[in-house]
Amino acid sequence: MNIVKKIEIIVNSVELPKILDSLEHSGIHGHAVIRNVSAKGLRETNEDLDMMLDDNAYIIAFCMPEQIESVVGHIRPILNKFGGTCYVSDVMEIRSVKCIA
Repeated sequence: MNIVKKIEIIVNSVELPKILDSLEHSGIHGHAVIRNVSAKGLRETNEDLDMMLDDNAYIIAFCMPEQIESVVGHIRPILNKFGGTCYVSDVMEIRSVKCIA
C-alpha cells in the first residue's frame, strides 16, 4: 500500500483544457473527468453564481506526494484567474503498482 495525494478540482468546463494541460505539465498523466457538475462555492459571491450552473467539470487525479508542489504551482494561477476550487488530500492506494514519473 502507498500513500498518495488525491487532487479534486471543480472548474468551469471552459477552463477544463487549461487544467488538464497543467496536470500533464506537472507529470500527472492519468485523471478522470465528470462533466455537467452543479456546484456552489463556500463564499457567496458573483463568481459562485457561475459555479451553480451545470457547465462545470469535476476532475480527480492522483500523484506521489513529491509531485504536489508542482501541481499546485500550475493549478493555482488558473483557479485564481478563472475561478474554481481544488482540494488535495492524503489517501492510500491499495493496488501495488510502480509509478512512472
